[in-house]
Parts: sequence; C-alpha cells; structure tokens
Amino acid sequence: MSRNAARLLIVLTLLTAATGARAQRSGDRRRDAAPAPPPAAVPAAAPAPGVEPYRIGPEDLLDISVWNNDAVSRVVPVRPDGRISLPLVPDMQAAGLTPVELRDALRRSLTAYITSPEVSVVVKEVHSFKVSVLGEVKLPGRYELKSRATILDAIAMAGGFNEFAARARIVVLRQSGAGVQRLPFNYSDFVTRNQAQEGTLLRPNDIVIVP
Repeated sequence: MSRNAARLLIVLTLLTAATGARAQRSGDRRRDAAPAPPPAAVPAAAPAPGVEPYRIGPEDLLDISVWNNDAVSRVVPVRPDGRISLPLVPDMQAAGLTPVELRDALRRSLTAYITSPEVSVVVKEVHSFKVSVLGEVKLPGRYELKSRATILDAIAMAGGFNEFAARARIVVLRQSGAGVQRLPFNYSDFVTRNQAQEGTLLRPNDIVIVP
C-alpha cells in the first residue's frame, strides 16, 4: 500500500468514528428530552363508611347556583317551615333533604323553564344543628354546632361533668319516625375500651341527659 493510500485510510477511519460519536450523543439528547409519561391517576378517596350525609335544616343558608342563569342563582335561607323560595320554582321543601337530594329536586322543577339545567347546592352556613345537654354538667343548655360532633364533644361544650354525674348512665334522646329513641351511653366503658367515636355522632335536636 502506498503512503498516500495509507494516509487516506486513516482519515476515513477517523471521520467514521467522529460521525458515530455525534450520532450517539444526538440520540442520548433525544432520549433525555423525551417527555416523561403522565403519572397514573389517583382515585378519589371514598367517603368514610357509616357517616351519614348532612341534612339541611331550618335557618341554614344555602348557595344555589344554576349554570349560566344569574336570575335564578342566589343565596337563600331555609325558612322556619323548612322551605325555600327561588324564581321560577314554587316554594320547595329543603329541610330534611341532603344537598344532593335538593339539587335533584330543583333540576326537575327547572326543567319546565330551562333546558338541561345544571344546578349545584352548597350549605354556606349551618344554623340548624343544635343539641341540648342537660343534667349533671356544669353548663347545661342548648348549643349550636357548626360541624359534626360526638357525645363527648357536647359534654365538653357544656363544661364537663359535675362531681356526682352518673357517667355510666348517660342517655341520648333522639326523635325518629317511630317516636323518641333512648340511646344509652356508658362514658366510663367507652373510655376504658377506647372505642371508635363514629357511633357516638350526634344528630340535630338530640338531647344528651347526664343523670
């Protein structure tokens, strides 16, 4: 092989190696720049089992919104008779319903005037959740709650037990369709066993009696 041919072979070899290196770096950059796959969707948390939805009561303040219809959308109070007033809708019973149930009832009523109405109902302020704590507590009386509360919460709001309170013989009086229920509650047993508090949640107009 001549000297010139040898030189040409060396140059071609170097050019081939450089081209391959540049191609590899370009491929690496493309892989680095490739967008990461979207994260897997996280399922929404399921509601806690055994927890009943809130039911609207008299004096609650409701934020009712009808999409693309400001004439009907407004904040309305629930009257003492449990009903609400809105344009286009006859006076409607709201007390005793959940926000979802009231939303569905409003949709049905508005369908006569609005095509496929989209309605939302939000409890803006809670004023109907009241319970009474009577008997051997320091501050017996009627209390307005702003959120869910347990028997222990109610007793704490009433200042706690008096010295001679019969903590094992507490009773909750609850109005139901079948009449008044008497629900016994043993504070001493509850604390000793460290039981879950979900079963001691109060409902509006419950009466806690500490003998």
